[in-house]
Amino acid sequence: MDEMFARAPIPKVYMQLALPVVLGMVASMVYNLADTFFVAQTGNADLVAGIALGTPLFSFMLAVGDIFGLGGSAAISRLLGQKAHQASAHLSSFCFYAAIAFSLVLTVLMLVFERPILGMLGVTAATYQYAAGFYRMMALGSTFIIVSLVPGNIIRTEGLATKSMIATLTGTLLAIVLDPIFLFVLDWGAAGVGLANVLGYAVNTTMLVYFMVKDCQILSLSPKLWRVSWADVRTILNIGIPASLTNFMQSFGVMLLNNYLALYGAVAIAAMGIVLKIYMVVMLIMVGFAFGAQPLIGYNYGAANKARFRAIVRFDFMVEVVYALICAVILMIFAPQLVALFMAKPAIVTMGTKMLRLLLATAPFIGAILVFTTLFQSIGKASGALIMAVTRQGIVFAIVIVLLARLFGFQGVIMAQPVADVVTFLIGYWLYRQLVVKSEAK
Repeated sequence: MDEMFARAPIPKVYMQLALPVVLGMVASMVYNLADTFFVAQTGNADLVAGIALGTPLFSFMLAVGDIFGLGGSAAISRLLGQKAHQASAHLSSFCFYAAIAFSLVLTVLMLVFERPILGMLGVTAATYQYAAGFYRMMALGSTFIIVSLVPGNIIRTEGLATKSMIATLTGTLLAIVLDPIFLFVLDWGAAGVGLANVLGYAVNTTMLVYFMVKDCQILSLSPKLWRVSWADVRTILNIGIPASLTNFMQSFGVMLLNNYLALYGAVAIAAMGIVLKIYMVVMLIMVGFAFGAQPLIGYNYGAANKARFRAIVRFDFMVEVVYALICAVILMIFAPQLVALFMAKPAIVTMGTKMLRLLLATAPFIGAILVFTTLFQSIGKASGALIMAVTRQGIVFAIVIVLLARLFGFQGVIMAQPVADVVTFLIGYWLYRQLVVKSEAK
C-alpha cells in the first residue's frame, strides 16, 4: 500500500483509484438514464413527475450514509498515512454498525411521517399516488442504500477501488434488468421502480461486505472492534456531517426547485426531471474523480508529504475542469436530441433544452467546487467542508432562486442554479487560499 499511495507516479495511481469510482458512477448514471427512459415511455407526465419529486428522498439517504462512509474514509486515510492500523480497524467497524442503527431508526420515522414529508417534497393531488408508491418502497429499503456507503467508501482507503466498482456495477445491472419488468410486465408502477432500486442496493451492499471480510488486510467489520473514543467519533462527524450536508442540500435544492417549478405545471417538473438525469452524465463522472482521489490526498496529507500532496491537488483540478468543459460543450450541442430521447413532446423538448444548456454552462466551476469540497474533507478542514456543503444547493441557492424568481419569473427559476454555482466557486476559492495555500506556505 505504501508503494501505491506514497511513491507511484501521480497520474497512474490517481487513475488507478479514481477510474473504478468513475465507472461505478457511470453505472449509476446509466441506471438513472434507463430508469428515466422506461418511466417516460409510459407517456404519463404525472408518473414522471411523481418519481422526480421522490428523488430528494434518495439523496437524503445517501447523505445519511455519507456521515459514516465519507467521514470514516477521510479519517481512515489519514490514519493509514500515519501507520495507525489498529485505530483504522476500529473506525471501520464503528462506521458500519452505526450506519445500520441510524438507517433502522430513519426507516420508522419516514414511514410514520409519510404525508408531511411528501407535502414538503411538493407532491400534488395528481402526483401523490405515484410519489407515495416510490417513497414507501425506498423507505422500506433504506438500510441497504444507507449502509452501502460505508464499505463502498472505506475499502478504497486500502486501494480496493476495483472491488467497490464490481459491487456497484452488479447491483446497478440488476436494477436495470428489473426496472422494465416491474414497470411494464408486472405493472407495479412507481413502487416497482423503487423496488428495483432497493434490490440493486441489497446486492451491492452484500457484495461490499463480502469483499471487506475477504480482502481487507487492515480494515475490519468485526463487532468486537466497534467501540471507539468520543474523540474518534467527533473526527468522523466533523467531516461526515459536512459531507452528508452536501447530499442533504442536494435534496433541499431539488425540493426547492420543484416547488418553484410546480407553479408552471407538471410539464415543467417533468422536463427538469429529465434534464437532471442527463446533467448527471457530467456530474457523476466529476464526482467519481473527486471522490476517487480522496484516499490519495488524505494519505499523503497524513504522511506530511507536502510536495506530493500539492502535486496531487493540482492534477485533480486539471482533470476535473478539463473533463467538465469538454463534456459540457458536447451535451449542449446535442441538448434537443437528448431530451427528445426521453419524451418527444415539443413543450418538454423546448423547455428541457433551455434548462439543460443553462445548467451545463457552469460545469467547469462545479469541477473546481468538487475539488475544494473533497480536499477539505480529506485533510480534516471541517470549517471549509461545512461551508462548501451548505452553499451551492443550500444557502446560496435558496437566496438566488428567491431573488431571481421574483425578478424574472420562470426564467429566473431555471437560472438560479448556474448563478449559485459561480458564487459557490468564488467562496470555495477564497477558502482554498485561506485553509490550504496559506497553511502549506507556513
